Amino acid sequence: MRFSSCYIPTLKESPADAEVVSHKLLLRAGMVRRLTSGLYIYLPLGLKIIDKIADVVREEINAAGFQELLMPMVQPADLWKETGRWEHYGKELLRFKDRNERDYCLGPTHEEVITDLVRGEVRSYRQLPVRLYQIQSKFRDEIRPRFGLMRGREFVMKDAYSFDADIAGAEESYKLMYDAYTRIFKRLGLKFRAVEADTGSIGGNFSHEFMVLADTGEDTIAFCHDCDYAANVERAEVVWKGEACTGACPDYEKVATPGAHSVEEVAAMLRVPAGTVVKTMLFSVDGKPVAVLVRGDREVNDIKLKNLLKAQEVELAGAATVEALTHAPVGFAGPVGLDVPVYADLELQGATDYVTGANAADAHFRHVDLRRDAAITAWADLRAITPEDVCPRCGGRIELTKGIEVGHIFMLGLKYSESMHAAFLDENGKEKLMIMGCYGIGVSRVAAAAIEQNHDENGIVFPPPVAPFECILLNLDPRNAEVTAKAEEIYAMLRDMGVDVLLDDREERPGVKFKDADLLGAPMQLVVGGKGLARGIVECKDRRSGEKGELTVDAIEEDFSQWAAGVRRGWETQQA
Repeated sequence: MRFSSCYIPTLKESPADAEVVSHKLLLRAGMVRRLTSGLYIYLPLGLKIIDKIADVVREEINAAGFQELLMPMVQPADLWKETGRWEHYGKELLRFKDRNERDYCLGPTHEEVITDLVRGEVRSYRQLPVRLYQIQSKFRDEIRPRFGLMRGREFVMKDAYSFDADIAGAEESYKLMYDAYTRIFKRLGLKFRAVEADTGSIGGNFSHEFMVLADTGEDTIAFCHDCDYAANVERAEVVWKGEACTGACPDYEKVATPGAHSVEEVAAMLRVPAGTVVKTMLFSVDGKPVAVLVRGDREVNDIKLKNLLKAQEVELAGAATVEALTHAPVGFAGPVGLDVPVYADLELQGATDYVTGANAADAHFRHVDLRRDAAITAWADLRAITPEDVCPRCGGRIELTKGIEVGHIFMLGLKYSESMHAAFLDENGKEKLMIMGCYGIGVSRVAAAAIEQNHDENGIVFPPPVAPFECILLNLDPRNAEVTAKAEEIYAMLRDMGVDVLLDDREERPGVKFKDADLLGAPMQLVVGGKGLARGIVECKDRRSGEKGELTVDAIEEDFSQWAAGVRRGWETQQA
């Protein structure tokens, strides 16, 4: 391809509304353009990146034994009502009516559709397993679409589904996809971790997220230095191996804490460590109030609360609700005398003599023994993991890092086959429900995540398999017949070698070409100029390392092959 005949509208400055690195650079590099909130047009280079990622995904999913199909993006409400998700999915599900007043939605995912398809076709265990996938646009009506392709409303996704006759078969399907995902993200040249995760609105028995590691990631991952344990902090277990405290403490007493709303303010006023203050958080769980207790220097993990109570919706109670339940402003809630179910984190069993809110304005209780003074409904792991905690598998050191979710696989079990009655007859003629799995990759999100992980102050630094071009060839002087002839010769040579190359043949200043080459992020750059040709060389640059070199014009094919192999090995070494 030639730059002069391509639509690559690069920008010198980042648009004011671009927030994260990938959003800024995709816009500046002329790869996407915003249509409206959360909706983007993929320009030719952006689409090329999406297609390259999709090709790798398709090859590996096919190799895993899944077959590709394509389902409608528009889905009838009746199927979603069968599973209950029409009511419970939330406002992210874009619902609408057709001209006949029938309810439909734009598909954010396709569990209902694929289950309806398979239940109408499969009758016998001999037809199982069924393993299908598609690559298609999805739509989720995000309340705050942001970060460009990282959290848009419309996005490109690979979603796959498996139907098996028994648990062993379902586990085999799950492992096939887990291994395929591992190969996909390795082939794409990304640093990633597979982590245990919450199943969220998809549901199911267990799941893994595939996280691209990046400082700008929205998710936090806990991983062990001594074993392969890794989990999203929403899922990460906190191990408490202490013994319940049996020591006595004085009777609790009420003390004045005027204006002390936060743990830090209370601890400072009463001159106690933050860890001896009990944080009492009020939540609405499926519309009913509950209280959660954690140490003042810890954070409540509301996903753990949701899973503990098998709830559909959990949200922090508003100020009006808090005041109605505690008869005090926010900041003074406590478990003593609180007339709602109270769930306490396991760690609180290990001590006594706590400070808690007194359910009265500007007041707290000292010397609270939770077992003696509060009605605890249950003790459970309800807090977020910290680097102070140990690995729940081996007891090793835990570290927290940031990641971007690009893939998620779920063992669904019977969640959809039961509600939609996707059944088959086994070898004994007995009816059984199919065991399902579902597996997603955010194809367009991978493109953004690759940039979040690989960039510098000059622009994008694409891994070779993701880059719209593996090499950019710069003709520094298109008006010079000798330079242009040599650039055209090298361009033809690279194409014959199977290198995906962009020839910058524009009549622009060299500085503009160098800046655009760095911005676009191709792993390799070749520079043909009059001064170099006079010396019998072509300049080369490794975009990742920034190292520059020279290739001999008379042995350009051999020199390029050796140099390019080194550039590719550099990426493999970095990603190992």
